[in-house]
This record gives sequence, C-alpha cells and structure tokens, in this order.
Amino acid sequence: MNPVIRNVSVAPAISADEFRGAMRHLAGGVSVITAGRGRDISGMTVTSVASLSVDPPSLIVSINRAASSWPLIARHGVFGVNILTADQLDIAKRFTGKGGLKGAERFAGAEWTTRASGVPLLAGALAALDCEVEEIIERHSHAIVIGRVLDVLASDRTAALAYWHGEYVAIDREEDAVRLAEVSLPSRHVHARGPR
Repeated sequence: MNPVIRNVSVAPAISADEFRGAMRHLAGGVSVITAGRGRDISGMTVTSVASLSVDPPSLIVSINRAASSWPLIARHGVFGVNILTADQLDIAKRFTGKGGLKGAERFAGAEWTTRASGVPLLAGALAALDCEVEEIIERHSHAIVIGRVLDVLASDRTAALAYWHGEYVAIDREEDAVRLAEVSLPSRHVHARGPR
C-alpha cells in the first residue's frame, strides 16, 4: 500500500490581534472557574466552558497554564464551574485579575459553599458545578481540562452574563424572547423557496 503524499501549503501566520478580533464575534457565556481548598484557593473568569457529555455528565474548559488557578487544578484534580448571572458583573471583573486581587482575595463580597470536592462554589450563580478532573490535554499556552461533574447547584434565575465584542452583555431568557418575537418574521409566512 502506498502512502498518500500531499503538498500542503502553509498560509502565513496570522497575528494574535487578527485571531483575537475574529474570536470577538463568538459570544460566550461567562463563568468563574474555582480551584483549591481552604485558604489556598484561586479562580479565574473564562468563556471557554462547554458541555461534553450527558452520560456521564462532563464538560470541558480551556485554562491558561500561566493562570494562578492552574497549579491548584493540576495538584488537587478538582475544580468548580460557576455560571454567572447578568447581575454578577462585579464577580466576573474581580476574577479576571486585572484589579490586582489574588487568590482568596477574589472571593470577598460573595457567598460561597462547597460540595464533595471541597472547591468553592458560588451560592448565587445560575449554576455551579462541582467537578473532578478526568483528563488534561496540554496544548500551546493552555490546557484542555475534561471534568466529570460530581454535583450541581442550580438557581431559577433567567438572566445570564455573556461576553461579546470585548464587552459584557446581559442575556435574559424572558425579556430577550419578547424582543426577538417583536422583530422576527412569523414562521408561517416564511416560504421554503426564499424571497421572490
């Protein structure tokens, strides 16, 4: 059997600014990843959380290996995913690290609880997921962490915090559904053939 050989032309490298600009078009839900136990805790704001599997319940998150949370996740093998509500902008900003707060200082001013893993979970989050590390895949500056969900704390709130075009935006299921209905065409009047 002969191997197939193809000439692959490599495009010139794109700049970080070009890539960052393109990715700003992708809206992402805002979460705070928490790690550690006791006073040895840290956390960071991310938009990189995604569901992986329902059976078993698992998710993935991309974590910068230069982040203060990374060694805690690698050492303890557990982490929390706290999906923020629209009114938790201050928490999102605090956990970016841009204000100079580090470690346990970032947790001040909010109510936290723990479950089986012992990592802090935000009591008022849309949802807080207690996770154990199932696998870590290191690539470039980041690690893709696959987490098995051990426990879930969910609220009945409907407004989420998202990040889009470099800005935090609120998404409210009830309010935005009404707005969309006002500007959308009724589906009964849309023809399969498209516009004439």
